[in-house]
Amino acid sequence: MADPKTDVIQGTLDLMVLKTLETLGPLHGYGIARRLEQVSENAFQLNQGTLYPALLRLEQRGWISSSWGASENNRRAKFYSLTRRGKKQLSEETKNWTRVAAVIERLLNGA
Repeated sequence: MADPKTDVIQGTLDLMVLKTLETLGPLHGYGIARRLEQVSENAFQLNQGTLYPALLRLEQRGWISSSWGASENNRRAKFYSLTRRGKKQLSEETKNWTRVAAVIERLLNGA
């Protein structure tokens, strides 16, 4: 029997992280992962091996920035924020995703 958890579709994790940071503001990695699980109603399970390389990639591209701070339980944590370039990229990624989703929907509906 297949695992009911869904793997994140290649290329969509960046979009989901950028949108999460736009919506909620600065978050640490654990908070981002929990938020994505919550919004997906636990369909997505993100582990550190998936999320943290994506956060590093986004930071290297200048789409997010990071700074050290204290988490809710007073532990040292790296908080990520959306940059101006990240907001622009989020807009582009959203347009692309909407276009691709419409094409897939047409294909699935027998067009």
